[in-house]
Amino acid sequence: MSGFELTPEQVSLRELAAEVAREVYAPKAAEWDRDRTPLPDDEVQRLAKLGFLGMVLPEEYGGHGGTLLDALIVQEELAKECRPAAFQVFETNVGPCRVIEFFGTEQQKKDVLPKTVSGEITMAIGISEPDAGSAATDMRTKARLEGDEYVLNGSKRWISNGGHANEYLVYCRLSDAPGAKGIGAIRVAKGTPGFSFGAPEKLMGFRGIPSADLYFDDVRVPCDNLVIPAGGFKQLFGVFSIERLGNATMSLAIGQASLDRTKAYVQERKQFGRALIEFQNVQMVLADMATQVEAARLLIYRAAMNAGNGLPVPFEVSVAKVFANEMAKKVSDQAMQLHGGNGYSEEFGIERLHRDAHGWAIAGGTPAIQRTRIAAELLGRTFSQRVPEVMQ
Repeated sequence: MSGFELTPEQVSLRELAAEVAREVYAPKAAEWDRDRTPLPDDEVQRLAKLGFLGMVLPEEYGGHGGTLLDALIVQEELAKECRPAAFQVFETNVGPCRVIEFFGTEQQKKDVLPKTVSGEITMAIGISEPDAGSAATDMRTKARLEGDEYVLNGSKRWISNGGHANEYLVYCRLSDAPGAKGIGAIRVAKGTPGFSFGAPEKLMGFRGIPSADLYFDDVRVPCDNLVIPAGGFKQLFGVFSIERLGNATMSLAIGQASLDRTKAYVQERKQFGRALIEFQNVQMVLADMATQVEAARLLIYRAAMNAGNGLPVPFEVSVAKVFANEMAKKVSDQAMQLHGGNGYSEEFGIERLHRDAHGWAIAGGTPAIQRTRIAAELLGRTFSQRVPEVMQ
């Protein structure tokens, strides 16, 4: 038996997710993309009733105790047709709620996880800032302790689900220690006085997945909202490896969907009196697309299977994310080429796949940043990207 062979239960899970994607979300996806419509509440409840939300979370908190691969299988099938629906599964299985699961207090787990599984609340993560993107440790958002409260000031940029989620896991400076040593994380609920949002972003892709800046102006939250104390940045990014695998799976879905649609198109479309697939160049491109997609899937499955219910190996995650992100951009572009002018039309959905492919390559740490992590893991050391003080 292959180490990457799915169990009968996982095969059934894939078939169910594929049916839901095809019957429920495929007819609505283009409209939601055009109108930038977030996933409606009744659709969130549908996903909850299907058991797709928080499926990896412990049963004692309402989850199903499944593996990371279980969640990625569902996410891929939904994302082939509708990224906003898949994103809901993404957030509840590989998003900030996993930080709560691994490092939150017992009360935090009871407060957050069951509501996540039921679809009652959604969570978003706040890391990037206007001057701290790839250089995350340059963040300036700060929380100072005053009595039994933390007072937050600062802002966050490029926050997926920003303004739409109910809860935010905010990475911030909790001490004056430099770099990662002073960074931790605090829960902040939507509606907390002083916590506001910028205008919804109008992005090239990711339409239907809300994005907005977060602003903190003397936002007071109880000390009990502290999830990770100062110095816990490494723990936060350990769990963030799970989110990166979810990101890679979005790219995998885009690549697979591009391939599937192109396979059908080149067998139906005729030029010069014969189907496109009869031209050797088309065969070569299609074979290249398939090879890229399959390689990405194997890299993702390796990392997910090795993780089981725990944290994945950072090296395996970064390799999978780099390859999958770049695969999705390339394969969706090849799909556009083989569709000709139709690939550039909204009617065929290929241009939407290509737009979203670029978004997932930016989110969660770009391929360029992942390559520095890969090199660091290979050599067992870190590499500072900062200009040495003597050269400044």
